[in-house]
Amino acid sequence: MRIREAQQLIRKTYYEKDRSRGLYATFAWLVEEVGELANAILSGDRDNMEEEIADVLAWLLSVANLLGIDVEKAFIKKYSNPPP
Repeated sequence: MRIREAQQLIRKTYYEKDRSRGLYATFAWLVEEVGELANAILSGDRDNMEEEIADVLAWLLSVANLLGIDVEKAFIKKYSNPPP
């Protein structure tokens, strides 16, 4: 699955709920998930790390959808020509 496809999946599934929650509350959920990822890393629980990374990505895509940002395009623009 490409990043754009993942973003479209999250948009189709969660956009209306995210929009009604609002940008700042949705961003707060992203921050909470990053904290949960930190705890998973500290615990060393690999399965939990994988789940939390997926959650962080999903919430990041939700925030991007609310902002109208194509994450794949932004990533390619920023990282397609990394410095030597």
